[in-house]
Amino acid sequence: MGATDDWRVRSSRLLGAADAFVVTWAVLGAYIVRFGVEPNFTILGNEAAYGLFSVGLIVAWWLMLGAWNSRQSRILGAGADEYKRVAAASLWLFGLIAIFSYVLRIDTARGYVGFALPVGLVGLFLARWLLRQHLNVHRAKGNSMSRLLLLGGHSAIAHLATSLERSKSAGYLPIAAYAPGVYDETKFELESGLPILGNAPDTHSILEAIDSCQADAVAVSAGVQLHPQTLRQLGWELAARNVGLIMAPALTDIAGPRIHTQQVAGLPLIHVTTPTLEGGQRVAKRLFDVAVSGILVFVALPIMAVVAIVVRIDSRGPVLFQQNRVGIEGKHFGMLKFRSMVVDAEDLVADLTQRNQGAGLLFKIKDDPRVTRVGRVLRKYSLDELPQLFNILAGSMSLVGPRPPLPREVEAYELDVRRRLLVKPGLTGLWQVSGRSNLSWQDSVRLDLYYVENWSLAGDLIIILRTLRTVFRGTGAY
Repeated sequence: MGATDDWRVRSSRLLGAADAFVVTWAVLGAYIVRFGVEPNFTILGNEAAYGLFSVGLIVAWWLMLGAWNSRQSRILGAGADEYKRVAAASLWLFGLIAIFSYVLRIDTARGYVGFALPVGLVGLFLARWLLRQHLNVHRAKGNSMSRLLLLGGHSAIAHLATSLERSKSAGYLPIAAYAPGVYDETKFELESGLPILGNAPDTHSILEAIDSCQADAVAVSAGVQLHPQTLRQLGWELAARNVGLIMAPALTDIAGPRIHTQQVAGLPLIHVTTPTLEGGQRVAKRLFDVAVSGILVFVALPIMAVVAIVVRIDSRGPVLFQQNRVGIEGKHFGMLKFRSMVVDAEDLVADLTQRNQGAGLLFKIKDDPRVTRVGRVLRKYSLDELPQLFNILAGSMSLVGPRPPLPREVEAYELDVRRRLLVKPGLTGLWQVSGRSNLSWQDSVRLDLYYVENWSLAGDLIIILRTLRTVFRGTGAY
């Protein structure tokens, strides 16, 4: 447990030092912007008063970030909670400054505050993003992670272990399992391969298992056969040993905004709201699509003109390729792309079936002979998809959404996969930023359904930003 504690201490200290540097840099910059490099200090003068105020602001800002628990190891490396706490602490501090300035009639320079807050926030976000990249490198190797003992039935343990393995950046490393109430001779969980350290449904035995595997957190999965009183006692013992307790309900692919807890007679009830994209949400998404795609069309017109010329010169045939795709509620539409294949590409599909490398219903070939020389470059950097901006303006597509499927794919959909058609297909989506053509069919479906179930405008913005990074890298596209 000492090794796992070390990374927490190091990360907390590193963040504390980074916070101190950033807020000092932001406040000092605001002071220089307001008074210049060589302020004229006088006793009780304006510059001297702002100097004392600046020192107090630096200390208060740093303390507020700590008071909002923005340096907790539990939130480092994954999710938006860390950034939300940084923003909340900073906005609360400057909000209090504004209130006190108004009540006490203190004329605080707008340029001073207007520089310090945004610059400080950007710097704090950047520092945490850099730490995340550092942690991700370590966690990909199995380091800087919380060591987890998984409690529950075999299937629940396997599912939880697989989910955590898929998201190493979250910082949880399953090292062993404990199956209370499951009496068999199995020493290892078959799917996850985790050693099973016991099955006695009592607190003492579970604590012995924790000590033997040196776990620093316990994850209780769904269907665990423990009496509520035993689970309560286990929580007390874990708190005394400074070992974390994590409850993992049998809810999959549900985002935080849809989950709400309510205390009823001491029981934490979890409410899961129904996913909807209607009324104001649908209007907001449409306005966002029109505004952003309109700007992108204006900016990308010179690029599209160059691409059109190059496609025309490279091979015979039209510049644009229109393909029948299935959109929202099963409606068909013509999806536009720059032509990246030979003219008779669709007629050659039957001859290339044996070379198909696509997952599930997808037809993909890494070195597809139908793709032209220019087409390979266009596909690598997704330039062939730029004409889909006009599909977005026309309303048949969205900036962000599930991958637009072909009619033959939809015909083979299972019932749950058809939920992908509840929203408009997107120019980009979770599939685009999570592996593109390298994804398995199951992962592609899982990501699309996750998006449908948990859509938000903030989530769309994050996906768009991640798309830019993915496109520039040019990985996973063929």
